[in-house]
Amino acid sequence: MNVSHLLHTLLHLRPQQVFYQLFYRLHKPQYKTFETPEGVVPELQTEPIPRCHCLDDKTFTFLNLSHEFSSWDFNEYGNLWTYNQNYFDWLNQEGMTSDEGCQWIDLFIFRLSTLASRLLTLNSQPSLDPYPIALRSINWIKFFCQHPECATKPRLDSLYSQIKLLERKLEYHLLGNHLLEDAYALYMAAAFFQDLLLQKKATKLLMAQLKEQTLSDGAHYEQSPMYHCILLDRLLDCINIAPNDELKVFAKKQIGWLKSICYQDGSFPLFNDAAYGIAQFPKDIIDYAQRLGIESDATPLGDSGYRKLSNNKMEAIVDVGNITASYQPGHTHADTLNYELRIGGRPVVVDTGISTYNKNERRQMERSTIAHNCVSPDGLNSSEVWGGFRVGKRAKVSGERLTVSGERMVIEAMHNGFGNPCRRRFEMAKNKFIVEDWFDGEATSYVHLAESVDVNRLTVSGDGLIDIQTKPWQYSTEYNRFHNGTVLAINFSGHICVTFR
Repeated sequence: MNVSHLLHTLLHLRPQQVFYQLFYRLHKPQYKTFETPEGVVPELQTEPIPRCHCLDDKTFTFLNLSHEFSSWDFNEYGNLWTYNQNYFDWLNQEGMTSDEGCQWIDLFIFRLSTLASRLLTLNSQPSLDPYPIALRSINWIKFFCQHPECATKPRLDSLYSQIKLLERKLEYHLLGNHLLEDAYALYMAAAFFQDLLLQKKATKLLMAQLKEQTLSDGAHYEQSPMYHCILLDRLLDCINIAPNDELKVFAKKQIGWLKSICYQDGSFPLFNDAAYGIAQFPKDIIDYAQRLGIESDATPLGDSGYRKLSNNKMEAIVDVGNITASYQPGHTHADTLNYELRIGGRPVVVDTGISTYNKNERRQMERSTIAHNCVSPDGLNSSEVWGGFRVGKRAKVSGERLTVSGERMVIEAMHNGFGNPCRRRFEMAKNKFIVEDWFDGEATSYVHLAESVDVNRLTVSGDGLIDIQTKPWQYSTEYNRFHNGTVLAINFSGHICVTFR
């Protein structure tokens, strides 16, 4: 472990995180059974978004990897696959019958009951980590609301017992989207069980986290378009079961940002930890909001750091922002001043994306600067990404300037991630898109081209050009799925200009 990386990571943590990191190592809340409060299963205002098809007979497919069910703790594909199985998101997939859903719920409850006397073993299972409890609870609640005949007392007792465990294991040691998901689960459970005491606690926690995690332009502060969609979808679920005007205000802001960040085809850029096939498609989320009576126009991009430049045939989205979730940058990459480009609706310059959350060489590479459309001297990272989900020293962006003149739009910014200032200028004109770089010394500007894109689509100029190396390269738009592309490593000293037409 690099001591410098660790120290610079710890400097950004909040005291609350440090306290609970220690507290949960010493105190491990145990799973206990609780009696369900009396009440009536509430009705949803509208049908939620159906989940994607992940279960076929007894075979689960997550992250493009399939396995026939053998255990709730199967982990040969990594922790994220195991978590997905335990989320029960698939319980609400299209075609799931009430009988089939109940069989899976009962199978999970049976496992809990058979291990109830082995508390330490039970508590060490990933199925009872707080994040899977939160998502599973949300999905069980949605299932029971749509199939009230399935809400038998044993099943409700199990659900309530899991919620009570979550209440004692809230993820204050992580904060960020994890604690927000916990708050969503408690809020929905409080409405479902008509638990006024839990409702008070959950509403307070949820409102505090939404205020903390929603930037002024409506983006989620971890700056991942994928997680923004996931969390907005969940916010709409909360409104669906228990309408709240304050929640609707946050939903409107978040929908406004989503409309602004998406390309014309409705897809989002793959900045930071983002992949397709995980979150619901933006159009489905916007339609869901409309069914709940929530409308919002696209809003200007601001604190999220993302900017969009476009003309009649090109769309570019660039990143000129700092890390905004400073104490929880686990989904952040070393991609300061990164960009994506589409021409005629087709991806041309693309992000490497993410194919895995396993802490391995691929994960480290996908978070690195050279895996993005950025400048790097000697292969260095602009921010110190390490440990799969950690960030030490961070690049700071300064000098952002926007100039608009007729059909010409220019964005300029610089960062200090390499000691020497690294300056970049993006220009969108009538028939071209230009990226210019300045660096005091030798460096490499990386341009990652999508599959089948001709390298002659761009031209390189500038008195600082040294040479251009072209190499094959694999990128991911989904987990564990790869495309063959081309990366241009443009070596220069001082100044370089890349033009796309």
